[in-house]
Amino acid sequence: MKKTVTIKANNKEYKLPVVIGTEKEKGIDISKLRAESGYITLDPGYTNTGSCESSITYTNGEKGILRYRGIPIEELARKSDFIEVADLLIWGTLPDKGMRKRFTDMLTNNALLHEGLKHHFEGFPFDAHPMAMLSAMVNALSCYHPVLAQPHNPREIEKAAAILISQIRTITAFSYKMSRGEPFIYPKPKYSYAENLLYMMFSLPHEHYEVHPEVKRAVDLILILHADHEQNCSTSTVRMVASSGANLFASISAGIAALWGHLHGGANQAAIEMLEEIHSGNMNVKQYIKMAKDKNNSFRLMGFGHRVYKNYDPRAMILKKLSKKVFNVLKHKDPLLDIALELEDIALNDPYFIERKLYPNVDFYSGLIYRAIGVPKNMFPVFFAIGRLPGWIAHWKEATNNNRLQIARPRQIYVGPAKQGYVPISKRSTK
Repeated sequence: MKKTVTIKANNKEYKLPVVIGTEKEKGIDISKLRAESGYITLDPGYTNTGSCESSITYTNGEKGILRYRGIPIEELARKSDFIEVADLLIWGTLPDKGMRKRFTDMLTNNALLHEGLKHHFEGFPFDAHPMAMLSAMVNALSCYHPVLAQPHNPREIEKAAAILISQIRTITAFSYKMSRGEPFIYPKPKYSYAENLLYMMFSLPHEHYEVHPEVKRAVDLILILHADHEQNCSTSTVRMVASSGANLFASISAGIAALWGHLHGGANQAAIEMLEEIHSGNMNVKQYIKMAKDKNNSFRLMGFGHRVYKNYDPRAMILKKLSKKVFNVLKHKDPLLDIALELEDIALNDPYFIERKLYPNVDFYSGLIYRAIGVPKNMFPVFFAIGRLPGWIAHWKEATNNNRLQIARPRQIYVGPAKQGYVPISKRSTK
């Protein structure tokens, strides 16, 4: 017998079904609550509201768990690569050799932008934010690649996914080149995914950029760690836009816009800027910690704490080790890393941070690695978007295949003026 919970309202009882997930998560299905009782639930920020049932990613913030399709992120970080993870997220299983070659070939064959798209870059100011360009260019892709005539056709979804995952690198590199007034560099078929991204960004016609194997692996690993994180702001945006019947390109473009915010994809940039401020200031780390603990001070310690994780972010644990390896390989000395390690050491042993479960998150170290590689700060969220793309595609696919799908239309509690009459302008009071 299916479990139910009982809610009492208006002297009546309403039985609501309980939904239990694979990992024993419990939810109350309130989809019929308003129709039966006249009540809705109010949950600003949707922190206690499940918008869907999903089989893509599982997180447990209290235990510091992240799994893609059931596979722990630690295993994927050690054994897999970004393209294999993309296959896993989108199609639900690790690919066999044939599937892997097919998708890799599709990425290679779709790496070049349509020549007409190149002219779009000329319409942006040279100092335009790359996230604005990325969102606009991804939306424009649908004009040049009118796939998804049959939205649920796996072949068309695979083609659209290959176009997006491959060309988002090219768009990223071209937007970077345009901001510097440098000529565009085209991808090389023999290079791996991350290698091509770095090559297109940092090479010049007269100066070849040799991608160090450890740097290539570092970028690939960061992309894996960012590939999905269940119903975050940008992913929820993708699913909401998808619910209107919008195509994959339009839905992803909206997700990029949501990711742009400094509380989401821009958080690693904010963390670097905080470290720079500490480095250039007249105060030491302990003084900044004191400022962060002062409730009357607006200063905020970026890169600590997470909306989901109330334990050490498993992605941050991986990136902490990775940052040291990259710095050693590049023989890169960065005073910001020393500040970051000192901040972490103090925070992990300070009762204030321990009681509030404010541990370092993924943004704390990813920015340091990008900085060491030479990626400018305004490109940090763009790299985040590249990594998150397979997750967005997987969620779009899952949402549009869901038989219960209906257009997302949240309710509200109205708190404005009660009914009032129209006052002609001649009789309105002046202020």
